[in-house]
Formats: sequence, structure tokens, C-alpha cells
Amino acid sequence: MGNREDLLAGARKAVLERGLAKTTARDIAGAAGVSLAAIGYHFGSKDRLITEAIAEGLGGEVGDGMEAAIRAGGAGRSLRESVGPTWTGLLEVIRTNHEALLLSAENALLVARSAESQEFMAQATEVAFGDLADVLRETHPALSAEQARAVVTLYFLLFQGLAMTQLIAPTAEVDGEQLALAVETLCAM
Repeated sequence: MGNREDLLAGARKAVLERGLAKTTARDIAGAAGVSLAAIGYHFGSKDRLITEAIAEGLGGEVGDGMEAAIRAGGAGRSLRESVGPTWTGLLEVIRTNHEALLLSAENALLVARSAESQEFMAQATEVAFGDLADVLRETHPALSAEQARAVVTLYFLLFQGLAMTQLIAPTAEVDGEQLALAVETLCAM
């Protein structure tokens, strides 16, 4: 690995060990085994490095889980029939990635205060939308690219809200069938 990759890995390690608020640039440089100046050279700031490290880590774990939920939920079902099972799978992604999503929620406030980090996250979100739309079209080939993009955008945005709800109210009763009923009701009215 090069310094940039070492810094990303070091940032993830330091943040997971110390927490977002307590992690310093020195902690990250130490965990990465590189100089403190390398953070500025490769990322411009500690906050940008942390944003990229968290987004990359979540993109792997949570993104893979979302893809798997879309595939499993849609297997052998129409798009309408797949809503409940897909959301049941997405809820499981939230439950099994609690700490990573908590870290992402903490980082969201830093991102909201940084135009540079917002730009990075906008680009990362576009990539996520494209990747998830490709998975949805594999599962439901009759969908156009535009339709698949619209559905995964809705899934992604609802997923974000649901993740936040589960972080702050973990005993709130939500299940895939309830969300499927909501979609059916909206379509029928």
C-alpha cells in the first residue's frame, strides 16, 4: 500500500478505536505509520481524510449488504412483490452494521460543514446510485435505466432515514412488509 491507502486504513482504525470526536491527526498518522504532513499532502485536512475513510468503509460493508438485499429481495419476484423482502434485507443491513452507521451519522455533521467533503460525498453518492441501479436492473431486467435509478434513489434515501431512526429509536417497530404496504397504499390512492 502507498501512503494514501495507509492513511485511509489508519483513519478507519483510529476512529474505530478512539471514536470520531477523540481522533487526532497524530492518531491517524501513527496508525498509518506515516508522517503527519502526509495527511495534508494527500487529503488537505484530517476531516476530509476521515470522510473518505468512512465513506470507503461503508461503501464496502453497507453497500455490499444493500446489493445483496436487492438481489435476494427481487429473486423470482416482480418489482412490486420484491419491496417487502428487499426492505426486510435492508433492515438487516442496518442491524448488522450499527457501529459503522453510527460513525457515519457522527461524520455527517462534519460533512455538512465542509463544502469540500460535501463535493466528495455527492460524487460517492452518485457512484452508489449507479451501482445499486445496475444491481436492480440485473434482478429486474424490464426496468429502464431511468426507472432503476429512481427506485434505488428512493431506496437509498429511505435507507438513510431508516438507519437514523434505528440508531436513535432502536425499538421502533419497522419491518419490510409495513414499508411494502405503504408503497402499495401510495400507488393505489
